[in-house]
Amino acid sequence: MPPTPLTVMVFPGTQTLPVFAAEACGFFAKRDLSIKLTAAPNSQEQRKGLAAGRYPIVHGAADQCIALAETGVDAIVVAGGDNGFNHLFVQPEIERIAELRGRTLAADVANTGWSFVLYEILRRHGVSRGETIIHEAGAPFRRFDAMRDDRTMAAAILNPPFAIHARRAGLKDLGAVVNSIGPYLGTVPYVLRPWAQANAETLVSYLAACIEGLRWVLDPANHAAAVKLTGERLGVPADIATEIHAAAADPAKGLAKDAAFDLEGFKTVLRLRAAFEGRTLAAPESYFDLSFHRLALASL
Repeated sequence: MPPTPLTVMVFPGTQTLPVFAAEACGFFAKRDLSIKLTAAPNSQEQRKGLAAGRYPIVHGAADQCIALAETGVDAIVVAGGDNGFNHLFVQPEIERIAELRGRTLAADVANTGWSFVLYEILRRHGVSRGETIIHEAGAPFRRFDAMRDDRTMAAAILNPPFAIHARRAGLKDLGAVVNSIGPYLGTVPYVLRPWAQANAETLVSYLAACIEGLRWVLDPANHAAAVKLTGERLGVPADIATEIHAAAADPAKGLAKDAAFDLEGFKTVLRLRAAFEGRTLAAPESYFDLSFHRLALASL
């Protein structure tokens, strides 16, 4: 039988290292999966592409799955991942978050998860959502480009490698967003529930390969090879690749062991969307199904 083809959309970054490793080490191939990775330009295309069947599996913010489900599309999170590795960056002349009042902020789109995180941080410093202007720049690399090239872009939330580029470009790092808002579930794999049910074996195999890739990335014995792979796949020099890998391997704030699902972090995601969208959301359990993840773990 020929390998099962899968087009998977990702936001390349620290959070994607397990997928890169699974591909490079042959963990997909040994499970008869042929993976085509597609870089997401923004979260809107990721959601639309999943709903339309262009990408049966996507890796993106957990909030994006909730947003899609709230439109009536039966999308579910199928594993955990990370807390997003996101930091809030501002232009160097800004001393306090309150100074962002009246300024333009670069975001993915105005109603996405990391935008809600930004609004929550602002709220805690006395700045309302309506007191800022949102520039919808798209993916992290576009947000970084916007801040670097246009000093009127006062702030953005960025993750590695773009957070590292931002520091080196002289932008001011105000710290990890989870230090302000608490546990948060960042990047996760999510799919359409009907597709998962009809392709359970394929999904389990895919998740097993990703977990195997994750274990490879986090294994100290593979440090040099993992840093090399990071540099190659993200197009960064060795020193930046080393910093990215260190963030991924951080036992407290790095990639979740075996892609464990952070329920408390997911509840934060739900709370912020409900608050800033002004709606009541369903119970957390309606947005995820971890049975495929459990089967993947059992197969390893």
